[in-house]
Amino acid sequence: MLFQDILGQKFIKKHLTASIDGKRVAHAQLFVGASGSGVLPCAIAYAQYLICANSEGENTGVNTSCNLKFDHLAHPDLHFAYPVATTDSIKNHPVSDNFAKEWRTFVTQNSYGSLYDWHQHIGIEKKQGKIGVDEAQDIVKKLSLKSYEGGYKVMIIWMADKMNNAASNKLLKLIEEPPQKTVFLLIAENEDQILDTIKSRCQVLNFPPLAADSLEAALINQHNCEPSEAKKIAIKAHGDYNLALHLLENNSDEEEFETWFVSWVRTAFKARGNKKAILDLIAWSEQIAATGRETQKNFLAYCEDFFRQAMLLNYGAKELVYLQPQTKFELAKFAPFIHGNNINSIIDELQTASFHIERNGNAKIVLTDLSIKLTRLLHTKA
Repeated sequence: MLFQDILGQKFIKKHLTASIDGKRVAHAQLFVGASGSGVLPCAIAYAQYLICANSEGENTGVNTSCNLKFDHLAHPDLHFAYPVATTDSIKNHPVSDNFAKEWRTFVTQNSYGSLYDWHQHIGIEKKQGKIGVDEAQDIVKKLSLKSYEGGYKVMIIWMADKMNNAASNKLLKLIEEPPQKTVFLLIAENEDQILDTIKSRCQVLNFPPLAADSLEAALINQHNCEPSEAKKIAIKAHGDYNLALHLLENNSDEEEFETWFVSWVRTAFKARGNKKAILDLIAWSEQIAATGRETQKNFLAYCEDFFRQAMLLNYGAKELVYLQPQTKFELAKFAPFIHGNNINSIIDELQTASFHIERNGNAKIVLTDLSIKLTRLLHTKA
């Protein structure tokens, strides 16, 4: 993977190559950032630069055969671990190696893909993938072997914040004192969910969101997007290239999310003193609870964005409003109900609900509670 093909992140790419050129390679590193900011492709390019002994800041060195193996993600000294779950074909003790073929396809097609995209790719979108103790045992076995080509070997743990306590404790000693020329690259979106004992042993590198102009240029040059549309999408994506691609493709999830959202707020408006509306909210909660947890969390994130857009329109920041409902729902009429006196409470409740769903809370109860609270918050006076 070429550094020049990775969007933006010029400072980080220069820092990574310079650390190898200067022989300052930390044995355990934690890359923190959204998947759409390019964390995974940077980690792969960094591993390639290290293992293939490339130089001059790019993966085009004299070691052609090594670089070719990386092009197919098939180098024997490059290892991956990522969240998985049981499927119809893998019924017990799932580990990353069971999904190696799917993983290579996934990364090749979109290395900026999110955890939700990965779950969809392997058909577990209604489950929560994790990195468990079986995976940790596999990692220990792999890294106990000598390097295939006699140089470095690299273990990339994608979404390390999905590693459970048993796996973390199993790997703690290995991360602290790995075999010679062994490098751990942990990738996480939320470093607070990683055990402090793991985090304290890693050199942390934070990846900022991509600049809007980088997203805009990529959409125009790589996807033949109209400049005006590219600019709108780049602003809406908040520095996340994966989100930008989903928006470009007019992802069907967003259309469905809008339908759910409109039904939800309309029912919540009618619910004050209206028993039937409360029953409708409960029925709505049951409908959303029947979907997968990742779908529920993505929907709640969509709701956050919708409420923020309504508030911006309410306060006259029209140049920052990119949301254009596809239904007959009129954002301009909804906007006056979202203001400084309720926006923080609404966002807090949405994030709390998402947290509880993430922790395997009963989705029907969580969403019903959220819905009842929304009926009060929507009627809060400005």
